[in-house]
Amino acid sequence: MTDHTLDLAGIGIGPFNLSLAAQLDAVADIDALFFDRAPAFDWHPGMMLPEVALQTSFLKDLVTAVNPTSPWSFLAYLVAQKRFYEFLNADFGAVPRQEFARYLAWVAARLPSLCFGTAIHEVRFAADGFRLRGDGGTVRARNIAVGVGLQPNLPAFAGKLDPRDHVHSAQAASCLDRTAGRRVAVIGGGQSGAEIVLTLLNRSRDAPASVDWISRRPNFQPIDATPFTNELFTPGYVERFQALSEARRRSTVAHQKLAGDGISPATLQALYQRLYTVRHLTGPHAADASVAARLMPHREVVDVERAGGSYRLLMRNGFDGRIDVAQADIVILATGYRFALPPCLDPLRDRLRLDATGRPQIGPDFAAAWDGPARNRVFVLNGGLISHGIAEPQLSLMAWRSAVIVNAVAGRAVFETDLPPSPVTWSSAECGRPVHDGGGRLDAAESLSPFEMV
Repeated sequence: MTDHTLDLAGIGIGPFNLSLAAQLDAVADIDALFFDRAPAFDWHPGMMLPEVALQTSFLKDLVTAVNPTSPWSFLAYLVAQKRFYEFLNADFGAVPRQEFARYLAWVAARLPSLCFGTAIHEVRFAADGFRLRGDGGTVRARNIAVGVGLQPNLPAFAGKLDPRDHVHSAQAASCLDRTAGRRVAVIGGGQSGAEIVLTLLNRSRDAPASVDWISRRPNFQPIDATPFTNELFTPGYVERFQALSEARRRSTVAHQKLAGDGISPATLQALYQRLYTVRHLTGPHAADASVAARLMPHREVVDVERAGGSYRLLMRNGFDGRIDVAQADIVILATGYRFALPPCLDPLRDRLRLDATGRPQIGPDFAAAWDGPARNRVFVLNGGLISHGIAEPQLSLMAWRSAVIVNAVAGRAVFETDLPPSPVTWSSAECGRPVHDGGGRLDAAESLSPFEMV
């Protein structure tokens, strides 16, 4: 540990705190250390399936958006690995996720401020700062940065499944060998669910007997990565979004789901082509498919029943209103993630101001509102879905967010984070007219949701 007071202590070393550490590496007068219980950096090993790819540009790496000359950029990694030209010539439509994971691990192995194999068990506050009790002793810090990531979101019926018969998508890679010859149900219609289904259908040896892909969504829908939707992943939009009321922010985030949680078109095309092959070209006869596959959108699993050594999944069909049933031996839950404060923050939990969803209320500098001194801040990374919008859980703005936090800790503009106005005019204030009319009524821009405007 250390016997002096740090300017910043980071709890958890995922991509977001790794980005913060990489940006701080360029700032000599800020003393920071980051702690993680894991022995080394390992990014989503359970989802490193064959041919998975990022859904964002490699330029949205740990540092480039605000510090393009940093030695910790993705391009610097390619040069260091002596494959810059090969990477260009490969002309990937999207960067392989394994490559980006190796980039992150390469940075993590070289930053001196990272302390792996060091769990933080408890964080308390005293008059002069935070006390972090962890493996090897206690650390004092003026500020902390919480970057422990999200927790798997498990539906209520998961409690009826034997632990040996189900996994969350976060551990999907570990269960593939157990699917041979068995009936598999994949629940969840996002990118993770699609990747898992494609991997199962592509297994030539040890293939499952059948795959049912079940989703509450009305169809298997693509991510919206068009230019104006990508404006939602810019600092300018985040600043406008923060000015909305909490209720309006929650509603807006719900409407924007496919901007950050749809399926890559390349994955959808690969799936459809594989289904064509399975249905029509596999085996000695056209109808003889090696894997029976059913795609079942618009179904919500409402209950699970044990039936011998397998399960009956009871589903409400949103298309025709009926109840459907599927049989499965193994269930893979691609049901997303949820925010939760880590147990080490329990001593501070009652001092944090939470929003209606139970998340900390986070300000423009990503510091949580609390009843402690303003000079001592609890920065929360990946907790601002409602406060900062759909870009918050994504990689897209992590370099910019890290720069904002560095500036806040330093008390000066270490990095330039202000940008010119967006080509899209989001708020009424940008139009140079008042939000309310003279009678005090809400005008059209305030009374309608953004999705009801013509």
